[in-house]
Amino acid sequence: MGRAFEYRKARKLKRWGNMAKTFTRIGREIINAVKSGGPDPHSNPRLRVLMQNAKAANMPKENVERAIKKATSKEQTDYKELVYEGYGPYGIAIMVETATDNPTRTVANVRSYFNKLGGSLGTSGSVDYMFEHKCNFKVKQKEGVDLEELELELIDSGVQEVFAEEDSIMIYGDFEAFGPIQKYFEENGYEIINAEFERIPQDTKTLTEEQVADVEKLLNKFEDDDDVTNVFHNMA
Repeated sequence: MGRAFEYRKARKLKRWGNMAKTFTRIGREIINAVKSGGPDPHSNPRLRVLMQNAKAANMPKENVERAIKKATSKEQTDYKELVYEGYGPYGIAIMVETATDNPTRTVANVRSYFNKLGGSLGTSGSVDYMFEHKCNFKVKQKEGVDLEELELELIDSGVQEVFAEEDSIMIYGDFEAFGPIQKYFEENGYEIINAEFERIPQDTKTLTEEQVADVEKLLNKFEDDDDVTNVFHNMA
């Protein structure tokens, strides 16, 4: 199996242990999706997927409806999606994805976390080249589906890895392939459990236990910030 599988196995979706944090993140993504593509999930494929993500995270239906309603309100502030790059302790490359209604506040906070915990905020492109931007889909396993045949069928759509995970199938593809992959699964009767984007490091750095603890302090600081939606790094 490939790097995406190993990365997922190591990461184990540790990022969001806090349910309220997860709901906030998905809510902001729903607001952005509605603002860009409208409130009707039938005509807004990104909203359809986010509603499935909300269901997979056990987000209450009323929270989803509230986010959609907020997005259509004239008073609702736009959330800008911004990515910050930098280095943590021991040269660990870090990418911080945010959704914010106040970029000035967010960049000040991100810079502060880097500076106080042994890192430094970099310029755009300073560590991005060390990561591959991927999309991934988790779909419900269908009886009689051969994974190798499915992978061959999806190669032209930009898929690079397909593997089984319990009673579901994980699919990794190019960032730009999100739309075609979603369309394939919807048209072929697959139930999409959730779908998201990830940045997978091309190489990882191994640190000592003490060094890992230092980097974790910085990562936890990012993840505690309400404006931060995802944090990716190249620590093994």
